[in-house]
Amino acid sequence: MPTHSSRSNDLRQTLESDDVALGILENTYSPTLVEFYGELGLDFVWIDLEHAGPSPFDGERLEDLLRAADVSGTELLVRLPEPDPGMVRKALDAGARNLFVSRIESAEEVRQAVQASRFTYDGEPGARGFASPRASRWGMAEEYVATEDEEIVVGVTIENPTAVSNLEEILEVPDLGFVFAGPLDLAVSTGHPGEPTHEAVESHVETIREQALEADVPLGGLGFGMADVNEKAEAGYGMLNLGSTTGALQGTVESWLEEYSGP
Repeated sequence: MPTHSSRSNDLRQTLESDDVALGILENTYSPTLVEFYGELGLDFVWIDLEHAGPSPFDGERLEDLLRAADVSGTELLVRLPEPDPGMVRKALDAGARNLFVSRIESAEEVRQAVQASRFTYDGEPGARGFASPRASRWGMAEEYVATEDEEIVVGVTIENPTAVSNLEEILEVPDLGFVFAGPLDLAVSTGHPGEPTHEAVESHVETIREQALEADVPLGGLGFGMADVNEKAEAGYGMLNLGSTTGALQGTVESWLEEYSGP
């Protein structure tokens, strides 16, 4: 008889090492492209359910994307629009192992999101909820409860000045998987929309970097070109997004058109 076990989380292992996880934002929400990026060797594929894509509660769509990640050995990194415990549980039960949550401002909101991902949390009962969904191989996974908490990564985006001011307390939340410095939303929340390199934004990002490294919490961020990616990898970032599907296609197609000489 076959055995059914929970899949280990390669992204979590990378974040806990001295290596850097590299990924891409798949903003067409295509299982084919998720699988393709895994074949190319990316550590994670970012699926953003805050700004576009299917509903965060659409478990069927999420399952298809997760199956594509499983086939080629990459990890899905699922962004949720808010720290809603029900939303966290839904995504995890579909089989996601890596979440990052937007729109947080306080340590209590972070704790609420992380607690919703655990059967046991900080020495007390967690708030995960028990069922037999895809995450448990429909109830057939051996040692599901015993191993699941060790495979889940829940991080948060730091994207407004209030969260930055509360960052020391946020970084103390037990089992926080990472913090992600969000310069695009920090630009909006500091009154400089569309200016992620504004000095006020860069000051906040540097505060996030310094405090995350000091607290030994993995740090994620956006790469604005490969020179910036390499610089951030050297500066202590443990997870970096290289770009997006549409951005990559834009650059390639524009280069083709520029090189076209005509009849």
